[in-house]
Formats: sequence, structure tokens, C-alpha cells
Amino acid sequence: QVQLVESGGGLVQAGGSLRLSCAASGRTYSNYVTGWFRQAPGKEREFVAAINRSGGTTVYADSVKGRFTISRDNAKNTVYLQMNSLKPEDTAIYYCGADRSHVQIRRQMADYDYWGQGTQVTVSS
Repeated sequence: QVQLVESGGGLVQAGGSLRLSCAASGRTYSNYVTGWFRQAPGKEREFVAAINRSGGTTVYADSVKGRFTISRDNAKNTVYLQMNSLKPEDTAIYYCGADRSHVQIRRQMADYDYWGQGTQVTVSS
């Protein structure tokens, strides 16, 4: 089992940047594909980005492509989400999830086994 803790959220103006962190404890984090998802008020949780076990492959939702970058440091058991050029529509609670079962990246919530508690990101216009 792995425990995930997100941090780095906050309030930022449109056009600004934030870097989220997802720190893992427990089993070796490099054994897990990790994804970032977000949930805005009144909406379903949606896929944002994911990274494979080695960090060599990344996948992004079209809405964040070119603005967000996911990376990982397995030595620190941490996955990051660098968010640039933020827009008000990026406002949401951001969650990281860990997938223990698959080698290739998945975009569906159901494929992720462990979740953090979330961190709030608010972008003002």
C-alpha cells in the first residue's frame, strides 16, 4: 500500500503559475504509474496528466497541454505538476492517484488504486 499527500495549491491570478507535489510513503513509488486529476464544483473528477513508472512517458488532457508539465523524482518518492499560464477554468481540487496494476498510462479514475486528499487550486480572473 502507498499513502499520497498533495501540496502546493493556493490562490493565484490568471496567467500565474503553481507547482503541485504528490509525496508518497509506503511501498516503492517507482512501481506506480501516477496521475493528476481535478474536480471543479458541480463537475465530475477529470483526468489532467499522468506519468509512467520511469518518468519517460507522459500524457496530458487537451485542456492543459502546453501549459502543464508532469514530472517525477523517484529518489524523493514525489511527482510534480508544474502549472503555467493558469486560467480561471483551472480552478478545482487537484488529486494525485497511483496505479499499481498497469504499466501503460491510463486516463480513467477506476484504474487508480490509491488517492491523496487533494489540494485546492483557485485561479482568479
